[in-house]
Amino acid sequence: MARTRRNPSAFTALEAEARAGRIGGYGVATWTGFDGALSVADLLKIATHCGGRGHHLSAIQLPVSLVMLKPVAQALEGTGPLAEATAAGLDTFISAPLHGGELPTMVTDELARLIDPGTTPAEAALRVTAYTPGVNHVLLGSGNAQHWEAAQRVLALPPLPDKTLHEVIDVLGA
Repeated sequence: MARTRRNPSAFTALEAEARAGRIGGYGVATWTGFDGALSVADLLKIATHCGGRGHHLSAIQLPVSLVMLKPVAQALEGTGPLAEATAAGLDTFISAPLHGGELPTMVTDELARLIDPGTTPAEAALRVTAYTPGVNHVLLGSGNAQHWEAAQRVLALPPLPDKTLHEVIDVLGA
């Protein structure tokens, strides 16, 4: 983050593109950046420095999964990047909800039942990440039509209760 503060050229370039009408807004995606290197407040300061009060920073993206549960735990406490972005009016995107396809083989039937009885391990894992407070969009990838159909079914379900999310965090740790 220190390098970005000294040389915010990416933000400056994106603000110029937004002012010229070539983009409507921009976001910041990071795999580990919100683990202490930067915060949403830091990003907003840089965006304001480069674009003024009417800056065009509009979104953040970070991984959230049963392997990367810290953002879930933070969101339930009203802290962390998802809560900060929501409070600032930024869109939130989560990536790697199935941790690169690894989670379906890692989630036990017992854990899937705890999350949502009757779901497959992949569906249960997706439910936790998709219904984390503050999540606006889930980025998924698959070349399998059945996987897309299953994901659509899961995303059409009502949100999981916070109690269930807390239980998952207690079982898996965060």
